[in-house]
Amino acid sequence: MATKDLQEKSLLPKDGVSRYGQLKPFIAVSREKWRQLVRDGKAPAPIRMGARCTVYRNADIHSWLADPVNYRAA
Repeated sequence: MATKDLQEKSLLPKDGVSRYGQLKPFIAVSREKWRQLVRDGKAPAPIRMGARCTVYRNADIHSWLADPVNYRAA
């Protein structure tokens, strides 16, 4: 039972938003490299929820994960 719960928690939902800390297990780059990719339009653009809260749309992250080399932010 515990293994199933762990597997369910390790999946990124299709809908909603996530913070970088929640995305970290799914993306294979450091926080600084992720920031550079976002800046260059090669990763999904963040959504600022406040002065200290930045989130990313999960649907955009799934698109990026499907083809990170050819991804271009809209």
